[in-house]
Amino acid sequence: MKSSPATRAIAPRAVVAGDDFTEFPFDEGPLADDGPLGWPGYSAAHARASARTGETESVVCGTGGIGGVRAVLISFEFGFLGGSLGERTGARVAAAHARARARRLPVVVLPATGGSRMHEGMRALLQLQLLAGESALTRAAGLPQVAVLRDPTTGGGWATLGAGSDVVLALPGAQVGFAGSRVRPPDADPAAYTAEAQLAHGHIDAIVAPDALRDTLGRWLSLLTRPAEGPVAPPRALGDPDTPPAADGREAVARARHAERPRAAAYLDAHFSVLEEISGDRAGGVDPGMRCGFGRLPDGRTVAYAAQCGTATRPAGFRTATRLVRLADRLGIPVLTLVDTPGAANDPAAEHAGAGPAIADLFAAVATARVPVTSLLIGEGGSGGALALAAPGNLWATPDSYFSVIAPEAAASILKRPPEESAATADQLRLRPRDLLDLGVVRGIVEG
Repeated sequence: MKSSPATRAIAPRAVVAGDDFTEFPFDEGPLADDGPLGWPGYSAAHARASARTGETESVVCGTGGIGGVRAVLISFEFGFLGGSLGERTGARVAAAHARARARRLPVVVLPATGGSRMHEGMRALLQLQLLAGESALTRAAGLPQVAVLRDPTTGGGWATLGAGSDVVLALPGAQVGFAGSRVRPPDADPAAYTAEAQLAHGHIDAIVAPDALRDTLGRWLSLLTRPAEGPVAPPRALGDPDTPPAADGREAVARARHAERPRAAAYLDAHFSVLEEISGDRAGGVDPGMRCGFGRLPDGRTVAYAAQCGTATRPAGFRTATRLVRLADRLGIPVLTLVDTPGAANDPAAEHAGAGPAIADLFAAVATARVPVTSLLIGEGGSGGALALAAPGNLWATPDSYFSVIAPEAAASILKRPPEESAATADQLRLRPRDLLDLGVVRGIVEG
């Protein structure tokens, strides 16, 4: 697959307003002695690349303002020896990360690279450890990292700065994969090594057109650097405020399952003025029934959210929510979760994908979060698949919801009761919002 100039030619100045980019000074001087391996002709090739591109290495680093947020930008120049990573590349990127930590700035990296530079052998490959270490230090400092994948992003550049970022965006049609085009199996489908394929399999968050990139980056940086303070209040109920409370368990279940009952999308749109979403579990899966991302409150501050959409939650959904909670925790952003699922998916595919470990990991992420987590039950609360997303001690409920240790139908089956007794079983389970309040399961029932 050929590289596309349209998806390569996004330099730092192209993503900041006007000329608001200040490059960090680097003056390594001309490359001497054909590098650490004495690779014949390497110094000459390096000089030609410099003359051709106007750059002195394969990466340009500096600071710029994007959407009103100052950030450190790291942009690769593919025209310089294929954007390959050598020792000087690693040194520049390391220095850029160090400056970001010293100035408390987010990092935006724009890879366009074929991987490690062969002319420097293992000395070049070792740069991947350096880059991964610097990224980890920036992560530990609580600073966000956003990647914009350009064409191509392959090899170690993808497996460190690209895939290792908190939010991963990509330009349309960009070649993205660990294996570059010349080292894949001869019968490999090139479509598998695209940004679109990586999005479908949960490895990147979104594909962004070049003309929308600046605005999209601005929103992301604004959201990730302006956290709300303290625990967030639960959203107001969106159902009909004149509807009386459910008379019994069967009515509560029927209301929560009603097709016209407000779902996560309605709550997110009503609660936030701006939304940006992450996608995928970074392990090959995407669950459209779990929406995760960051939203802006009316006061301009940011809240992270993980919202079930009323379907059986799949392992990829639990893992994506875990990723969201841990990212928000690291960035100091409070979390809102919306609970609405009949339960965890229990088909063979879900078991093969690790339903149990995925649920366990989400329980642990919510339980150990240092930022406040607020949860609102907006529909069905089906057993552990719902409880995993609920904040201990800070769960609220809408009037048209229920929470149960198990679905009434399943409870009747386990008790060897006929299906027609599931309604009576629902009453016995005490799953109405009023029951949940009396049992101390929820803190309160929100009003419209």
